[in-house]
Amino acid sequence: MTTETKTPAAGTFSRRKFLKAGASTAALLSAARFNFPGGAFAQTAGPEVKKATLGFIALSDAARLFIAKEKGLFTKYGMPDVEVAKQASWGATRDNLVLGGEGNGIDGAHILSPMPYLISAGKVTQNNAPTPMYILARLNLDAQCISVAKEYEDLKIGVDTAPLKIAFDKKKATGKPVKVAMTFPGGTHDLWIRYWLAAGGIDPDKDVETITVPPPQMVANMKVGTMDAFCVGEPWPGQLVHQGIGYTAINTGELWAKHPEKSLGMRADWVDKNPKAAQAILMAVMDAQMWADKMENREEVAAICAKRQWINCPVEDVTDRMKGRFDYGIPGKVVENSPHIMKYWRNHASYPFQSHDLWFMTEDIRWGKYDAGFDSKALIKKVNREDLWRESAKTLGVAAADIPASTSRGKETFFDGKVFDPENPAAYLKSLTIKRVEV
Repeated sequence: MTTETKTPAAGTFSRRKFLKAGASTAALLSAARFNFPGGAFAQTAGPEVKKATLGFIALSDAARLFIAKEKGLFTKYGMPDVEVAKQASWGATRDNLVLGGEGNGIDGAHILSPMPYLISAGKVTQNNAPTPMYILARLNLDAQCISVAKEYEDLKIGVDTAPLKIAFDKKKATGKPVKVAMTFPGGTHDLWIRYWLAAGGIDPDKDVETITVPPPQMVANMKVGTMDAFCVGEPWPGQLVHQGIGYTAINTGELWAKHPEKSLGMRADWVDKNPKAAQAILMAVMDAQMWADKMENREEVAAICAKRQWINCPVEDVTDRMKGRFDYGIPGKVVENSPHIMKYWRNHASYPFQSHDLWFMTEDIRWGKYDAGFDSKALIKKVNREDLWRESAKTLGVAAADIPASTSRGKETFFDGKVFDPENPAAYLKSLTIKRVEV
């Protein structure tokens, strides 16, 4: 595990302005700041500990952890010694969560939403030993991308992968392998690229070789011809376009508008032992989400993300897409004010809908990560702590309109017309042609 270079807290935001704006998220996190040692929450609730170690992968959707650290928000809520530690890969994140903070690992992380379930069920851990996890919040919606190598530039691939199937078949006929990359088996990027390929008739297990590559290594690997396509979060798809190595086929919001992506996950035993500290961390992250979601702050968010201790990339690789401008790398295909911009707070982005976790688990059943009869809903009740999110929202004074009335967002419709009804996941599975499970 590589630990981040600590950044001095930039001070804390005005508590008076924060409370005054309780009914309006637009006013939360005023730029005016002053030192408030320990913060309001610390004075009234007293977190059991002052320290936790949170992991992150170098991606723009980890920005809330960067902001909470740099703006002093962990300190504001009574957790001044929170460390935000860079992880080399999602596999390393898993391993360090299994170790835990007391074992020189980490207590929680910016994490792919399906991973706390896979870890809790022992599906991706050594000797299949479960490590119970909780999801405290969702960190963002949308804005992952599927990128295609420059050799397929003439096809101008978008949501329809049928032309890509023909090109892949031709390449394989010459004896060359076709590889597509994602970041962790059963994780969000794996599920997005599988859905996209399968919708066009490409079996991700039989027609191509699906490989695992850490997010920061995607661009370099495509540059040397390791893969034909990949799915990852920003800023790496934008960097690929800037370097002229490939192009963006789709923003994943084009597959499923306002889809869930990363989560704030923590070890269940740590949260159970330190419930007030866990709530303090959650509130600091929610606070950061509200601030980061305001468009007038996006330039600063991009600048923070690009810093060496965080993503460590040219700021121009982050800025445009952070502000909603998507140059796909195809002549004439530049989208201004994209509806699929990364969302940190709007559209209930922070709330961890249980129905979304059910979709992730249903897709992982589709691809054989869980048995067909796995009781997804029972595990979701254990892992998804939307109750802690609601309690934190109430403490923060979040407007009623920003707190969902239900744990389900209802039926979800995908670009190909498929519908996921959380009340009947089996019907959704049955509607899918390419899968590893019989329904």
